Amino acid sequence: MKQYEIWWAELPPPAGRRPVLLLSRDDAYGLLAKFIAAEITTTVRDISIEVPLGEADGMSKPCVVNCDNLRTISKVHLTKRISRIPPSRVNEVKRAVGYALAWEELIGS
Repeated sequence: MKQYEIWWAELPPPAGRRPVLLLSRDDAYGLLAKFIAAEITTTVRDISIEVPLGEADGMSKPCVVNCDNLRTISKVHLTKRISRIPPSRVNEVKRAVGYALAWEELIGS
């Protein structure tokens, strides 16, 4: 497991089985039992807290990382790796988290 990987997660209702984007730092996955992740959804609103994903990102249809829906996920709920956000798109994720948390210093980066 690594930061910016996309995994299938079995989450409690109402979320259920869905892909998530891992956000915790790389060394956390060997030390901790829970990690920070953002839910991925097919509900696309074209707003600043979203990062669009598609087939090139390993997704079967257009969807978004919804950075308004950050959660802590237990390692046992992560079932299968899907793909990873390429380094060239990491700033999109940081910017979306910045908008979600109103962190001005991340919005302009």
